[in-house]
This record gives sequence, structure tokens and C-alpha cells, in this order.
Amino acid sequence: MKIAALIPARYGSTRLPAKLVQDLGGISVIQRTYVSTLATGVFDEVWVVTDHEQIREQVLDLGGKVFFSSKPHESGSDRIAEALEVVDADLIVNVQGDEPFQDPKSLKDLVAAFERPKVKMASLMCRIPEDEAYNPNAVKVVVDEKMNAIYFSRSPIPFNRERNDDIFYWKHIGVYAYTRELLIEFTSWPKSRLEQIEMLEQLRLVEKGVKIRMVETSHQAIAIDTKEDLDRARNFLKSIL
Repeated sequence: MKIAALIPARYGSTRLPAKLVQDLGGISVIQRTYVSTLATGVFDEVWVVTDHEQIREQVLDLGGKVFFSSKPHESGSDRIAEALEVVDADLIVNVQGDEPFQDPKSLKDLVAAFERPKVKMASLMCRIPEDEAYNPNAVKVVVDEKMNAIYFSRSPIPFNRERNDDIFYWKHIGVYAYTRELLIEFTSWPKSRLEQIEMLEQLRLVEKGVKIRMVETSHQAIAIDTKEDLDRARNFLKSIL
């Protein structure tokens, strides 16, 4: 089975303009994401998928592979699906371009989920305490006994009606792995009702009855959405160098 990591890299961003080309320890955020993903050793190929020339040039400067998108896209999944025109792989892992510190174990565990029969899609989650669950920017997921996703929400789910002290929540980490066939099918479907309400593309699959196998990780990814996130990433990088 050939495995490829595809990193969707959109230049525009609302809370931190041009965040992917910001400096992070001497190279840009997108360059560090590319290098970190490649260094995991999990993938046969790593591609950055972008529609912006500066991002393209930065990845090419590293000797990386770039697919230059020619169409407008609403989501990262749509963007990487276009790249399947040139990417020949059986399993596609969607790595977020604004998460520059990838964890090898998490990605290996994610890919290993496909060793089980009938798994066509998988994603990551980690435990968080109840107070963090009330942050709408932290997407929560509830799972069944087989660790398949039942629902994703920006609201705290499940609702702690009895105010139990020992409850915890699963936070969804937006790294997706799909079979090639499912990714193509998924991105051909129109936006679903729940997807539009919560603004979470994975709900399109849930509404279609697709099983999403959730894989637990203890890795807390640093996602760069704001100036404060970028400062935190810079401080983290200093601490490990």
C-alpha cells in the first residue's frame, strides 16, 4: 500500500494573515510543516497542495513536491482531491499546513488503523478536561464501542447533565486519512445540512453513514491560527533546539 501525505496550504487566513509564510525558527511555517511531516518516515511521498506562488517557491526551495491548484476550493479535502490527478497513492493523509510539529507515533498509529478490515477513513483525537470542552474552537467527538465517530461538534458533547467530576472529552485533531476512492467520492458530495450548521466538513461523511475510525493520541498539536499561537510555536521550538 502506497501512502502519501498531502498538505493543503491556503495563503489567505482571517485571524493571522499569510500565516503559512511567517517565520518559524529561520524557515516558514509551511516549510517547517513539510520538513516535520517528511521526517516522520511514515510516508512514501509528501506533497504540498497550494494555489499561491510564494508557498510554492518556499517548498520547492526545500526540494519538496508541490501541486499547484488551479481551482478555487472551500476545504482542504477538496484541495487535496484535485492533487490526485498527479499523486499515485492508495492511502491519502491530509496533514494540516498550520501544524508545524508532526508526531511520528500519532501518524503511524493513524495509518495502522487501515490494517483492520473495512476501515476507509480515520482521524485522531485526544483527551481534554471539561473546562477546555467549552471552547468552540476545540472540536469535540463522541465515539461508539468500536471507536468509530458518532458525532462531531463545537459544543461540549456529551452534555454533563449530572455534573460528574470524572468526565472527560475527546478533542478532534484535524488530521484525516482516507482511501483514495473515499476521498474522491467524499469531495463529489454537496455540503450537508449539519456540516453547514457546525462548519465541520467531516459531518458530511457522518450524515452519509461513513464510519470514521478515531485513533487516540496523547500528542497535542500546535495549530497556528493567531499571533499568540505563532509565539507559542516559536517558544516551543526554542525549547527543543
